[in-house]
Amino acid sequence: MVKQSARSAHSQGRHGWAWALAGLVLGLCLALVPRWSVAAHAYSQFGDIKYPADFSHFDYVNPQAPKGGTMALVAPLIANSFDKYNPFTLKGTSPPGLEALVFETLLVGTMDEPATAYGLLAEDVSVAPDGLSVTFRLNPRARFHNGDPVLAKDVKHSFDVLTSKAVSPQYPAYFSGVKRLVVTGERTVRFEFHQKDAELPLIVGGLPVFSHRWGMVNGQAKPFDQIITEHPIASGPYRIGRVVNNRDITYQRDPNYWGKDLNVRKGLFNFDRITYRMYTDNVSAFEGFKAGEFDFIQSYIAKDWVRQYKGRKFDSGELVKQTLPHGNPANFQGFIFNTRLDKFKDPRVRQAIGMAMDYEWMNRQLFYNIYTRLNSYFTNTEYEAKGLPGEDELALLNPLRARLPAAVFTQPVPQPANTAPPNSLRGNLRQARDLLAQAGWRLREGKLVNDRGQPLTIEFLDNSPSMGRVVAPMIRNLQKLGIQASYRVVDYAVYEKRMKRFEFEAVSLALPARLIPGAELRQFYHSSMAQVEGSSNLMGVSDPAVDALLDRIASVQSRAELAVLTRALDRVLRHGHYTIFHWYSNTYRVAYRGGRFGMPEAPPSYYRPDVWAMATWWSR
Repeated sequence: MVKQSARSAHSQGRHGWAWALAGLVLGLCLALVPRWSVAAHAYSQFGDIKYPADFSHFDYVNPQAPKGGTMALVAPLIANSFDKYNPFTLKGTSPPGLEALVFETLLVGTMDEPATAYGLLAEDVSVAPDGLSVTFRLNPRARFHNGDPVLAKDVKHSFDVLTSKAVSPQYPAYFSGVKRLVVTGERTVRFEFHQKDAELPLIVGGLPVFSHRWGMVNGQAKPFDQIITEHPIASGPYRIGRVVNNRDITYQRDPNYWGKDLNVRKGLFNFDRITYRMYTDNVSAFEGFKAGEFDFIQSYIAKDWVRQYKGRKFDSGELVKQTLPHGNPANFQGFIFNTRLDKFKDPRVRQAIGMAMDYEWMNRQLFYNIYTRLNSYFTNTEYEAKGLPGEDELALLNPLRARLPAAVFTQPVPQPANTAPPNSLRGNLRQARDLLAQAGWRLREGKLVNDRGQPLTIEFLDNSPSMGRVVAPMIRNLQKLGIQASYRVVDYAVYEKRMKRFEFEAVSLALPARLIPGAELRQFYHSSMAQVEGSSNLMGVSDPAVDALLDRIASVQSRAELAVLTRALDRVLRHGHYTIFHWYSNTYRVAYRGGRFGMPEAPPSYYRPDVWAMATWWSR
């Protein structure tokens, strides 16, 4: 994991919808499904299902883990309060942990398989021979927290709501491939698709399901966007418990949880109470951890990890410091430009600004050489573009040649500017100056201006000051080009509002990677989302070539075909210079209270450390 702090939290809060919708209630990465016509307990994109129908539990859990005790976690540093219990609407902030602990989906993924999902609310699922529909049969034991059975009408209600205008725009966009949902029985539903798409059965399998009674008053349903403080009527292992000043929230394990004996739940969710405590900054959060206010913390800042995670309590074992390996792909993280603004429409301007980052100096001076530079939207995966396009990529790119710059075909895929010898910051800034001149910007009286005399300025927006030490040297380097740059930290409520309305110039953004890229890419990069308020296309990418590649994802038939398509997409996006890539780590840095917890011998391959701890550990 990388140093992302508020940026990571922002992506997990506002953009974590793609994970939740894909059945990532455990922070897991699900994938596509095969074109089967028989009922099955699981789906795999490529048919390689690990666990048979009669499996007893996942390998990475302790099925004998005792129930009881508590775990307290630190909430992501995105805000110091919450004002609603409806995580699906656009306005307001919901508490951390709500979707993962309270809501459930038809299918659920695993932490040790990259492309398989197993039945949760649905006890089996079948895909039609033509691939144009999928049918789920609900488990007759499934119950909401109020005791009502989970029925087909609740699934339909959830789908209808999450494809309406009452929710955040990502949800309708994510389900846009579904033509309709048909209730075929009290506990069976059929999703019908506009076209054959191997991912769609899994997308709908990741549908969060809630009761049609949620928000009802005297038998009358409230408009969904007016359901704000009413506790959800869902089916998950926890309910909302004690809340302190809309800052700290505790989830209470439901002793009557319907799924406690399911093979996909055995050994999971062992704590009676899980609490999230909210802090305004990293300093107060770490001091709270040392004082015993919560039990588990992940370090995103290299300097803190080296300098602060030590001392008497660590030496005695009261606090344990640990580096955990993982097999996850590198998350996307970088400074992104708002290309809706005229001054950032020219990719040469964006490329030039990016050349003012001296990452090699920062890694030495600020990060203790802990990190590796990102160079792709799919770094460290088979989906990363490299060198010149091969014949397989050219087969996709050649029909788009008129819409693409010639460099896509004649030059190796762009790499972030670096200052390792024989390169240098001075040389990079000279290249940046030439690019800016080609784009029509000239230096006058120490300021870079266009032909109308307007200066080139850039504001880096943030809701936490932790990125200031990264931006400060960039600001100094940009001044050498005549660019007036500034770093502005605002209250989270202001920040969130400006992000939803695209009222920013540049911002640091992190997006969670998926082991199998798919439909979520449309939300981040398709032009149809570029002007939709509150969407995830924060960069404002509006490129017909990008759209054409994204539109082909639905017809992908194999892993190899997906890899070629995604490499072509990566190549086109990188030639667009929409972002200044940051850095990543192939390990997680965590600390926890020693002696309090039992845990599996080793973490699985694909996980988030806080989710792994919350879901699989137990109290001693």
